[in-house]
Amino acid sequence: MQETISAWADHLAQQRRRSAHTVRAYVATAHRLSAFLVEHWGESSSPARLAEVTAADLRAYLAFRRASGIGNASAARELSAVRGFLSFAAGEGTTPRLRGPSVKKGVPRPISPDEAVALAEDVADNAREPWIAARNWAVLMLLYGAGLRIGEALGLTGAILPLGATLSVTGKRAKTRIVPLLPQVREAVESYAALCPWPIAGKEALFRGAKGGVLDAALIRRAVQGARGRLGLGERTTPHALRHSFATHLLGRGADLRALQELLGHASLRSTQIYTAVDAAHLLDVYRNAHPRA
Repeated sequence: MQETISAWADHLAQQRRRSAHTVRAYVATAHRLSAFLVEHWGESSSPARLAEVTAADLRAYLAFRRASGIGNASAARELSAVRGFLSFAAGEGTTPRLRGPSVKKGVPRPISPDEAVALAEDVADNAREPWIAARNWAVLMLLYGAGLRIGEALGLTGAILPLGATLSVTGKRAKTRIVPLLPQVREAVESYAALCPWPIAGKEALFRGAKGGVLDAALIRRAVQGARGRLGLGERTTPHALRHSFATHLLGRGADLRALQELLGHASLRSTQIYTAVDAAHLLDVYRNAHPRA
């Protein structure tokens, strides 16, 4: 079985061109499934035996995983990985049909932190190139981890590199605000910049399309639409929902409303106050203390 899992990892990396993150996650799922089946069946598993996996076996596995605390979105991704592994190991058409877990349709925004991350991971996992996977992950992390609008994220240029603890963002009506950056967000953007095959410098667009042009927001919206379908999330789960979730999660954890207005670039109650006048250090403290993934 170890040889089969290793061969699947090579297939994912070389043939499917999945990211290293995806390969690690899917291989971990294959190992979990193999160990579960040994205990579930009371005998060792093998590639040939995998062809005999039934829908009842998969339901038992999902119940086992749900007992460990994973949510619906994560369970849906787990089932997708299991299906891929079984198809590779036992052959196409051998995987039993099983409806994946889902949440109620029309789930209102915001989505939960776990669902936000699962959504971004699924979008990255389904990219056709590693650098595109890194790009999609970085864009969605800026929406959820920094509260940017999608237009603001795609409007960033190479001038922001190298990144610091904060980012200057120009939003609606050309207003500028200071946005603190989580280490995870900085890492996502820097990883993408290192993998991007197109030169990024000065006033050139940071996020590029497959042919090197400025990335079209419609591509991200379509990728999110596909991911929400695979994960069973509601139709209101859009790129903007990640920004909405950013704001709601901060408020729910005690963020100051005035500071949050500045973080989001909303019109201030004091119309004369400009966003750049806000103390960036204070915003960083509020952000780190309130964000669920800080």
